[in-house]
Amino acid sequence: MNWTPFSFVVINLARQIRAGEITFSGVNSTLPMIACLLAKRAYDFDFTWINVAGGVEPQPLTVPLSSSDPAIVHGSAAIFANQDFYDLCARGGLDLVYLGCAQIDAEGRTNVSAIGSWENPRVRLPGGGGAAVMLPTAKRVVTWRTDHTTRALVDKLDFVTAAGHMTVLVTPLAVFSREPRNGSRFRLEHYNPATGIEQIAAHTGFTFDSNGAQPPAPPTRREIDALHDLDRDGSFAATVSG
Repeated sequence: MNWTPFSFVVINLARQIRAGEITFSGVNSTLPMIACLLAKRAYDFDFTWINVAGGVEPQPLTVPLSSSDPAIVHGSAAIFANQDFYDLCARGGLDLVYLGCAQIDAEGRTNVSAIGSWENPRVRLPGGGGAAVMLPTAKRVVTWRTDHTTRALVDKLDFVTAAGHMTVLVTPLAVFSREPRNGSRFRLEHYNPATGIEQIAAHTGFTFDSNGAQPPAPPTRREIDALHDLDRDGSFAATVSG
């Protein structure tokens, strides 16, 4: 089956989840929420999903439109307060955390604070929230972009909001990975077969190693069926550009 920009991002986010893990999705993380719901449907293993609204193993009747949508906690076995999941993360209890970013560099540092100078920014962003706590304490952190541009994937951040255990960056064009324990840079692990490594390099602000990069395994029928069920009208797919 052919990849679409939407399926490439969501399925490759879902494939980061491992059996038995505790997985957390953060603020404004609609695509990771869909990835977690997809994994529940398409994969033959158990994992625990906690979201930023505090829902523990929620069973939403519809895909939440945002992290403020009441659907995000429907059917939850428990509701955590913010300090509960921050404390769980600080104690090493979160295996995988999805955190968004406005900018990211080759070392996996993120900016969600300001574009331009801090004193006189062109854009003042919402701020780090829990990123500065969770990025260095979660065992693995994964981020994503709905586009792939040199404005977001940068050589130098305008402001460093958080740094730590960023392991994977997923875009409509590529999956980058790094080993944070040894301070490595992102390397290209997978690329969308609809594009090429030269095109990815032209749209990436930092340099990267592409040795050994290859397309990911094609989407399975179960992944495609689950994604279709979760986005029947294509409204979420429309938010991702190729």
